[in-house]
Amino acid sequence: MYMIPANTKKATLIFGFMRPIDLIIILVGIVTSVLLLLILEDNNNTFITLAACMPMILCGLLILPIPNYHNTLVAIQSILRYYQERRNYIWKGWCIYDEFKDN
Repeated sequence: MYMIPANTKKATLIFGFMRPIDLIIILVGIVTSVLLLLILEDNNNTFITLAACMPMILCGLLILPIPNYHNTLVAIQSILRYYQERRNYIWKGWCIYDEFKDN
């Protein structure tokens, strides 16, 4: 019987906490923010600078690790899957009435 270390999944992730899709999401957010900062002329305005950084901030929040889930994106996917899929859980356990049921 072999014991599997609890951190074996971290070895399969990029930088120990990112899946390939997470890396793509954060890179798209960073590139979009940098392009917006370069395109917008008035960089002295704080509101415009924050608006240009919003793609990077939102993408960063999506890949932010949270307890009991891999990250925020996985939690949102789980919530959507819960409300979009069938929620009638069919379970048949043992019961005293099953002993006397006529088949």
